[in-house]
Amino acid sequence: MVMKRDQALHSLARHYADGIVVAVFQSAFDWMKIRPHPLNYLCVGAMGQASSHALGLALGAPGEKVVVLDGDGSLLMNLGSLVTVANMKPDNFFHFVCQNNMYEVNGKFPIPGAESIRFDQMARAAGYRQVFSFDDLAEFDQQIGAILELKGPVFVCMHIEPGEYYPLDYETIHSEQSRTTFRNALTKRLQMS
Repeated sequence: MVMKRDQALHSLARHYADGIVVAVFQSAFDWMKIRPHPLNYLCVGAMGQASSHALGLALGAPGEKVVVLDGDGSLLMNLGSLVTVANMKPDNFFHFVCQNNMYEVNGKFPIPGAESIRFDQMARAAGYRQVFSFDDLAEFDQQIGAILELKGPVFVCMHIEPGEYYPLDYETIHSEQSRTTFRNALTKRLQMS
C-alpha cells in the first residue's frame, strides 16, 4: 500500500500551516500549490542538499520548526547528512522523505536498490531521535499532528505514488524573487520571536 503524495502533503499542510519548509523537486512543485507561503524555501538547486540546507536553518533559527520535504533519490545523493543531522541533534528538525523508488522529475528512472532500500532504518541507525514510516494515508493523517510536537530530529518516510499533477515550475523555484521572499519572511519571523 502507498499514499498519494499530494494527499499526504495536504494532510501535512493542515497540521503545519505556518512554518519553514525546505522542499525539493516534485515535492516542491506540489507544495508550492498545496501550501503557498513565504517561508517555503524553494532555492535548493543541487540534488541532495535539502537536508543540509534545512539543518543550517534549524541551527540558525532554533526557535522555529524546520520541515524538510526530501525525495528518495535526492537523499541518496547525500546520505551522510543523516549522520550529521543526528549528531547535531536539532530538536526543531523534521525530515520527511517521499519514497516512490524513482527519480521522478528526471525521467522516472528507478533509484538504486529500489526494491530493498529502507530509509527509516538508515535514519534510525544514524541516530535520529524518532523514526516513522507510513504507507497508509489515514494512519499518517491521524499521527502527523503528534509527530510534529515531538523533539527532533524526527524522520518520517512516506511511501508514496504520484497524485494530482502539479506543473514543474522551475522558474519560480530558481527565481531571485523566491529567495528574496523567503529571506524577508524569515527575517521578520525571527525579529518577532
